[in-house]
Amino acid sequence: MATPTRLTKAMIFAAGRGERMRPLTDATPKPLLEAGGKPLIVWQIERLAQAGMRTIVINHAWLGQQIEAALGDGSRWQVELRYSPEPAPLETAGGIAKALPLLEDAGAPEIFLAVSGDVYADFDYARLNAQRAALAASSDPGMHLVLVPNPPFHAAGDFALVDGQVSLNAMPRLTFANIGLYDTRMFRTLTPGTRCALTPFYREAIAAGHVSGERYDGLWANVGTPAQLQALDQHLLAHAPKPLAHPVHPSLVRDVRGAQ
Repeated sequence: MATPTRLTKAMIFAAGRGERMRPLTDATPKPLLEAGGKPLIVWQIERLAQAGMRTIVINHAWLGQQIEAALGDGSRWQVELRYSPEPAPLETAGGIAKALPLLEDAGAPEIFLAVSGDVYADFDYARLNAQRAALAASSDPGMHLVLVPNPPFHAAGDFALVDGQVSLNAMPRLTFANIGLYDTRMFRTLTPGTRCALTPFYREAIAAGHVSGERYDGLWANVGTPAQLQALDQHLLAHAPKPLAHPVHPSLVRDVRGAQ
């Protein structure tokens, strides 16, 4: 497997129903709910485009045609958007397995970045290029996960970090930020159309020592309730944009937003 130089492919998970967001999500898919003047998923697309992504796969189920109509082909962000519709949500691993033909080129293994469409972060995705190269050079498929300090609604956390490796049992525990790098080889045995969570894949790969990780202490918001959406909206409207450290294409400068 050749070692790539940088990330160029990403997947945004956007198939959830957003039950806790009702009634807001009764007529609008959760990723299209707005904070700071634009849909949550647009914040993600902009930041992915800034980091060098050229292909972004979006899976969808609930009101998915609204997502496609709102975002189009991605040309406004100088990326190619590819859609993976699911008649019913397949959960995260199932969604990846169905989308493999859109993530891989002619079946070639790919290390891709995956993020949630209902998460906001001012994380610079370009900083993951070194981790992608390390994963691509490995003979064993693995992952790299970004962890954040535990928010009040998830005080117990998910995983721990020990010398740059993710642990299931060590302390203290941190919360998975729904930002991760994955090797497509991990999902080839999962039949497309199968409903399956990522949890068993995490546990198996961590137990085998194939999951690296890092801690991020910047702005991160999991938007799961109307109150969380309102809080993020107020924050983004109150804070000036924060540019990323690396250059941004001039055509994107006007629309790019961040937060401190």
